[in-house]
Amino acid sequence: MSSGIEYYEDRFRRVYLEHFAPLLAYALRRVAHPEDGADVVAETFLVAWRRRHDIPADGEARLWLYGVARRVLANHHRGGVRRQRLGERLREQIAVVVAADPGSEVPERLAVRAALAGLGELDREVLMLTVWEGLQPREVAAVLGVGPTVVRTRLSRARARLRELVGDDLGPPGHVLDVLTAATRKEQR
Repeated sequence: MSSGIEYYEDRFRRVYLEHFAPLLAYALRRVAHPEDGADVVAETFLVAWRRRHDIPADGEARLWLYGVARRVLANHHRGGVRRQRLGERLREQIAVVVAADPGSEVPERLAVRAALAGLGELDREVLMLTVWEGLQPREVAAVLGVGPTVVRTRLSRARARLRELVGDDLGPPGHVLDVLTAATRKEQR
């Protein structure tokens, strides 16, 4: 019996180590304050710990965790209550992840956020999961609980709408706005 408990604890540790940084980056891009992102990740892994028997096989664990994190974020935004702050170890991890965030390397980060805010919630989430989290449409569909066709349609519309919002101010090739709207520009040719 103890070997079953140890199996789930070891598996949880592996999932935590593998997915902590991507989930933290995901949360940080969706909250106003870094400490709120840390709280969202802590809550996500608390849910994962409580439901460690439900965590899917390794390949699907990431998508399952994104789904959990998305619901935790919804609760965070809906309630507006700050979660319990994490210790110094998480603050150090935040600094590492923030430095690696492609959005933080761009001086126009606020313009990007403003343009993204002009999109509907589902369109913004589809775009962010695709571009920043690097998920494929079928993976985005699994996280959001919709079909891959819906994701592809939403992604195309979100890119077109974002391009309308930013106009010709895309910046040089490879700039984050250029990357976000790239598919739309190809479709227009």
